[in-house]
Amino acid sequence: MSIKREADDDDEWRDFFWNPRTHELMGRTATSWGLILLFYLVFYLFLAGMFALTMYVMLLTLDDYNPTWQDRLTTPGMMIRPKGDQLEITFSVSDTESWDGFVQNLNNFLSPYNDSYQVQTNDDCPPDQYFIQEDSGTVRNIPKRSCQFNRTVLQECSGISDPSYGYSSGQPCILIKLNRVIGMLPGKDGQSPYVTCGAKKEDSAKMGPVKYFPPNGTFNLMYYPYYGKKAQVNYTQPLVAVKFMNASLNSDISVECNINSNTLAEGSERDKFAGRVSFKLRINDK
Repeated sequence: MSIKREADDDDEWRDFFWNPRTHELMGRTATSWGLILLFYLVFYLFLAGMFALTMYVMLLTLDDYNPTWQDRLTTPGMMIRPKGDQLEITFSVSDTESWDGFVQNLNNFLSPYNDSYQVQTNDDCPPDQYFIQEDSGTVRNIPKRSCQFNRTVLQECSGISDPSYGYSSGQPCILIKLNRVIGMLPGKDGQSPYVTCGAKKEDSAKMGPVKYFPPNGTFNLMYYPYYGKKAQVNYTQPLVAVKFMNASLNSDISVECNINSNTLAEGSERDKFAGRVSFKLRINDK
């Protein structure tokens, strides 16, 4: 009895997979399988078409040169060069290998700022005023021009007169840049924003005097507004160099640099990166 029951079960499974009498595959005829496959084909083609149409309509609302929405901070952030581990610049004056990487980083970063390249690609703009380039109605003023920022403006921190950027003498240069924000106007009445750097209270006696390049550490108004990477392809971001003239050796110095402007709001304690950058500087003599 059990053998016969097992044989019947096997026959049922074979008939379910392919029934030669009814010509059904897994319980469906060829016509039934064809109709159901046609349904899913049409269904998924419809979904794909709806998705493509939705994306097309959305793209029609976007502008290649002006973002529709800008979710940004009131005050842009700042960043330093050279890049150190976790915003730490640590080196030994007598150990060339400890600061050679910083020098190479600065050389690579400043290569687009060479005077010869800037003269060929950018304009010599009048300072202390915005370089506004408006469109003419529906006719776009594209590509927009950019103002020269020549490497020599950084003087002692340009890497030209001193290829070690002061690291070989224990007077390192740190470059500061303000993050790009399309359309930002960071000053008014001809007053450019400027950078000031100071040590945290407990390290105030260790930092010593500093020099700023360009003078007064300004981001001149002629480099604004920024129109975006695609509209302003040759834009050269302005920089401020800070040279530490007599920082204490063999000590950790917590430095904070801030942007000062008559239009940008001061950074709040809620966001420690708005309008400021903090880093640790340590100069060892051995």
